[in-house]
Amino acid sequence: MTVLDNRALNRATLARQLLLDRAGVPVVDAVAHLGGLQAQEPQEPFVGLWSRLDGFDPAELSDHLVQRRVVRTHLMRRTVHLVTADDALAWRARHDAMLRQRVLGVYRSELDGTDLDELAAAGRAVMADGEPRSMTELARALAGRWPTPGPRALGEMLMALVPMAQLPPRGLWRTKAGVRNAPLSSLLGREVDPLSADGADPVGQAMLRRYLAAFGPAASADLRAWCGLAGLPAAVAALREELITFRDERGRELLDLPDAPRPDPDTPAPVRFLPAFDNAILGFQDRTRIIDDAHRGLSVSGARVVLVDGRVAATWTVEDGTVTVAPLGRFSRAERTAVAEEGRALAEFLSDKENRSVQISGSSR
Repeated sequence: MTVLDNRALNRATLARQLLLDRAGVPVVDAVAHLGGLQAQEPQEPFVGLWSRLDGFDPAELSDHLVQRRVVRTHLMRRTVHLVTADDALAWRARHDAMLRQRVLGVYRSELDGTDLDELAAAGRAVMADGEPRSMTELARALAGRWPTPGPRALGEMLMALVPMAQLPPRGLWRTKAGVRNAPLSSLLGREVDPLSADGADPVGQAMLRRYLAAFGPAASADLRAWCGLAGLPAAVAALREELITFRDERGRELLDLPDAPRPDPDTPAPVRFLPAFDNAILGFQDRTRIIDDAHRGLSVSGARVVLVDGRVAATWTVEDGTVTVAPLGRFSRAERTAVAEEGRALAEFLSDKENRSVQISGSSR
């Protein structure tokens, strides 16, 4: 079985994540291809798409949110993701059990003895008036009936039980707004797709194909890390005959789509600025294809990172319109120049062309 080293996996990942070349595709198509963008920090998806799309206009993404072509909802890993409306409806039921179990893993003692089906029905009844509510407001509406769980536990479980989406202006470009939730069914005009009644897992199979298209080649453990589900073993078994396999340097079996791009490992990789919690990093259990183990903590701490030669080489922040880069090691002069150029472009994007200021700490080698 062919072994793919980390550099080969890196270039495949960059190509599929639209980070090797900026893509000239519509925003909704990009969101769909990527399987959504992690979005608990509302402004971060804009940077993620700017780094991936040629001529990205943030107003276009805002318009798609207002028009409900994309939605903000709890999905993969029980984190807020920006996904297409179609994917929200198709994938939500497949995540139900995971969402419940993750809330119970935190609040099991507070929710002990609570009839979750009864709680879900009561939550839907409250939301039937069409009035958007924050999680706290929803919990308070039901606290008289369930006084034992704290409002946080009650609210988070209700969000897991009843498919919801966060309404604009939350998530719009350069807009700060609190979270107001509405049921997906009322927001999008129909109920989420039910699970297959015959025990098959067509949704899992579709998710596996989509994951490999955006993240492969990858191991089952990587798939599990991305979606938070239990590795989709039935889907893997059902599709195995149409997939090809490799091994990584650790000996893990990697699954892939036959015709997916696997560029030459020597393909040049441009500097890219990634937002906090970007799935190009979080979408794997073994993240060494893109970030050194020594820096793995950055991927879960909310640090924004800079890719140099395809790997995490710096963090970045922005204040008063100036993008500040903090290298994790020493840049060569050529690397420093390339980082500065891309940083100026990012500063211009974030400031609506009013600022092109970038600062890079440290010295060149």
